Amino acid sequence: MIEFWVIVTGLLVGMTCGIAGVFLILRKMSMIADAISHTVLFGIVMAYILTQTLNGFWMLVGAAFAGILTAYLVQLLHSSGIQEDAAIGVVFTSLFAAGVLLITLFAGNVHLDVEHVLMGEIAFVPWNQWSLLGISMPKAVWMLLFVLMINVTFLVLFFKEMKLTTFDPVYAASIGLPIVFLHYAFMTSISFTTVAAFDSVGAILVVAMLIGPAATSYLMSKTIKQMFVYSMLFGALAAIIGYYLAKLWDISIAGMMATTVGLLFMIVFIGQKIIERRRKFLVHKFEIE
Repeated sequence: MIEFWVIVTGLLVGMTCGIAGVFLILRKMSMIADAISHTVLFGIVMAYILTQTLNGFWMLVGAAFAGILTAYLVQLLHSSGIQEDAAIGVVFTSLFAAGVLLITLFAGNVHLDVEHVLMGEIAFVPWNQWSLLGISMPKAVWMLLFVLMINVTFLVLFFKEMKLTTFDPVYAASIGLPIVFLHYAFMTSISFTTVAAFDSVGAILVVAMLIGPAATSYLMSKTIKQMFVYSMLFGALAAIIGYYLAKLWDISIAGMMATTVGLLFMIVFIGQKIIERRRKFLVHKFEIE
């Protein structure tokens, strides 16, 4: 049963992050995911300081606040003439450092240490159970299911609007689409996704799950809908393969899952290059003949 819940948690992380990461790739915002995955620490610590509880709901609220604050500050600095990568770097390091300092000052005696938040440990997930309507499942599973529903709902409600603002923001603004609202709503969903994955892969390794499956699916997808499907499949596949390889070699499960994400990307990337070279060779051969 422990192995079952670990695999289920990994699958949910892969699928949830896979959905969230597609528009990050399409909007060329992959580095903002790295920033949010670190700055949510600030929001989590602030939520604990204000509520004096580690309740998952308030953790999500704090993470959402930190994610929105990060996106707002990056956008503010960028619109003031600072390069986007520099703006991300300044906000990322400042808020993350503030979170570390707040942990040291106000949360040193609770289970909110930096190592736990950053690295996570999926093997411990089954031991922290929540019961709802007579159903008992690990807390991480409940949170990931909740966030997965949020991401799917957001996608269903705003798919056309997100697609239009991604590929033609000028036209989207001209017809009155709420670009700012969609941007911050999307950043909020990324924040939820990040904090929900803390118990399984940690804040650092969740970046691999957010970016890797979506980047891999980008290489082989012809439509955005295909990209969503492939991204979820690659995320789930990385979780399963990573778990069994980690079990075989007795190493970090989360680390192996993230490594598998990179390996899948390289396999698809190299495969695409081989197919492309083969196609060019055949075209050139027929032209000569």
